[in-house]
Amino acid sequence: MLPPQLRRPPGPLLAALLATAILAGCFGSDESGISSPDEVRHAYVLLGPDGQTVARAITAASTCPAIAVDGGRPVPMSLRAAAATLPPRPTAYDKSNAVPAEFPVTVCDAPLPAGAARAFIGTRALPMPKAYPRKVLLIGDTGCRMKADGDKSQYQACNDAQQWPFAAIAQAAAAQAPDLVIHVGDYHYRETACPPGNAGCAGSPYGFSWSSWEPDFFAPGAPLLAAAPWILLRGDHETCDRAGQGWWRLLDPRPLAPAQDCNDPANDGIGDYSEPYAVPLGDDTMFVVFDSAVVGNDKLKHSDPQFALYKAQLEQAFALGAGRPNAFFMNHQPILGYNSDGKSKAQPGNAALQSVLDSIVPTVLFPPNVQAVLSGHVHMMQIVSFATPQPPIFIPGNGGTELVPDFTEFPPDNTPVPDAVVAGLLHTASFGFMTLERAASGWTITAFDRAGRPQTTCTLFARKASCTPLAVS
Repeated sequence: MLPPQLRRPPGPLLAALLATAILAGCFGSDESGISSPDEVRHAYVLLGPDGQTVARAITAASTCPAIAVDGGRPVPMSLRAAAATLPPRPTAYDKSNAVPAEFPVTVCDAPLPAGAARAFIGTRALPMPKAYPRKVLLIGDTGCRMKADGDKSQYQACNDAQQWPFAAIAQAAAAQAPDLVIHVGDYHYRETACPPGNAGCAGSPYGFSWSSWEPDFFAPGAPLLAAAPWILLRGDHETCDRAGQGWWRLLDPRPLAPAQDCNDPANDGIGDYSEPYAVPLGDDTMFVVFDSAVVGNDKLKHSDPQFALYKAQLEQAFALGAGRPNAFFMNHQPILGYNSDGKSKAQPGNAALQSVLDSIVPTVLFPPNVQAVLSGHVHMMQIVSFATPQPPIFIPGNGGTELVPDFTEFPPDNTPVPDAVVAGLLHTASFGFMTLERAASGWTITAFDRAGRPQTTCTLFARKASCTPLAVS
């Protein structure tokens, strides 16, 4: 018999927890197909097309855990990807030594109904989306770089929290109490083995298996994954010949499609692309997600098949964003920002996408409701605004990956975009993140350093950005 204090009907939250405990305790995985919540390694919430909210869990068990929503009876999550050793395939920086990617974890999904207020996996509370988010956190390029590339080889000191500070940045970013997190791409960087004698990365796992994904993103990013739902952009490190297999299993919010999983190189023409989608925020704002992971940097000819594909997808992206007066276009490569030569020279933005955009919206490149562009790829903080009609770009590419040298030399015409006139340029090769907040009119963007100290604050209104002078600590 229940003790007296439990004989009264439990409240919704207690009912959910009791039901979860009963399911976990009375039914093992072998009998019910429901695994214990204690075996869940990571749980997070993603926003996908049309704002569909997906709860995702990564578990060490062979079956999925149960999830309880708004006090309802816990129900099993759906299997997204079973534990597997994926086929070996040549990779971008190690073409002669293809090795299998091992994922000894189960990935599970559960769609969350619109308006849901609470969701639990066992006693783990998931961060829930707000109907009208006010503070959005921006971060990107977070993993620890380990890459063998001839004389351009780079090995970041993954064992040194000062030289690879993603964990501290994630903690400082979570302290901002964001309503939403946007990662602008490039999560996985541990591509090749740490050289013998290199103490900075000694003992680090490498390759495209779960053993690299967890320490590179999920473990250090845990405080921020628990703070708010996420919108995830795909970077060039998540192409099929790099960490694409993990991207599709772990991060993309949409259903996992067999030919799009990057397992077979013959299907890379499918796996390296995906349709744009839009996430509405309230009744006035739309975040448009564009997958440019595999794009190069050279201008595309109109006869190039990639030109036709990207043109169709960009037109689709603009149509998706047309229903709101405030649209933020988000892709990984900095279309309207500066690239880096890796030494200190600023180079014009992505010429490939510029060439396609110019065929849709000549010169200006983006339709008038696009208030700003959010990107990554260049490992620094960068903000570019224009006297001409192009929208400003905000680049939080300084989330932890080894920084590029700060710019000291610019193109002769000092613009990242043909026929555009730069009105303001801020850049710093220091670690940090950004926030995007609603203001009385327009938006406020703040760039923070690695400890969460403000570096600059910008107002964004009517497609123009005005920023305070940069303070670098």
